[in-house]
Amino acid sequence: FTVAGALMTLRYALSQRRSGVAVRAEQHTAGLEAATRSDYSIMAVLAATMVWVIWGVTQRAYYLPELAAQFFAMGLAAGVISWMARRPGISANVLAEAFRAGAAQMLPVVLIVALAKGLILLLGGTDPSQASVLNTLLYHLGHALEGLPASLAAWLMLVVQSGINFLVPSGSGQAALTMPVMAPLGDLLGVSRQVAVLAFQLGDGLTNLLVPTSAMLMGVLGAARIDWLTWARFIIRWLAWMMTLASAFVVGAVWVGFA
Repeated sequence: FTVAGALMTLRYALSQRRSGVAVRAEQHTAGLEAATRSDYSIMAVLAATMVWVIWGVTQRAYYLPELAAQFFAMGLAAGVISWMARRPGISANVLAEAFRAGAAQMLPVVLIVALAKGLILLLGGTDPSQASVLNTLLYHLGHALEGLPASLAAWLMLVVQSGINFLVPSGSGQAALTMPVMAPLGDLLGVSRQVAVLAFQLGDGLTNLLVPTSAMLMGVLGAARIDWLTWARFIIRWLAWMMTLASAFVVGAVWVGFA
């Protein structure tokens, strides 16, 4: 899937190059001025932040709140460096206005993620050990697969996992919710637990390219200033190909007796 994604990305990049987008970008950047000491200082801050992020994730188990704070600190430091270097058009008021404008662009993202979280809370939360509407729905969704052929049941597991990822974009949370149901259900349907895990991995992983409840996806789109609907129209065709490939892998795993 990594190779398939890389090939799709390469194909799109080559199509953009043939259409002249890359040439126009080169022409646009041809007149840039030489880098100054403040530019090098900002790049040093960027490099230091990357090291800080890697250390935090690997040594301190940093996640989204900590990562957000790190990137906020990086942006603040870059702004202060630009202001202290007296770069043209940069002042404290300009920096504050830029922050306000950026926060305004992120507001729709925050609302979508908050509404998704609110929906999960209304359904009872993601604790698999507590009685809730969400756990009841998952139970009945899983047992609706009973009596089906193994190949069809495995494919529907992929479909169910992909749908659940909209409500629970966290991979660990989705695994805790669904696998206690899907794994023993697979035993009853003749689907090995390895295939059930494969359906979970593909259902959880690929749909993260699309679901608007993914804080990671929406944060990246917000930083790139790409509207989610624009992104959805772009990625949906590629995602359809990837899901077709995922379906083939899941069904093929059943046929070859993957266990």
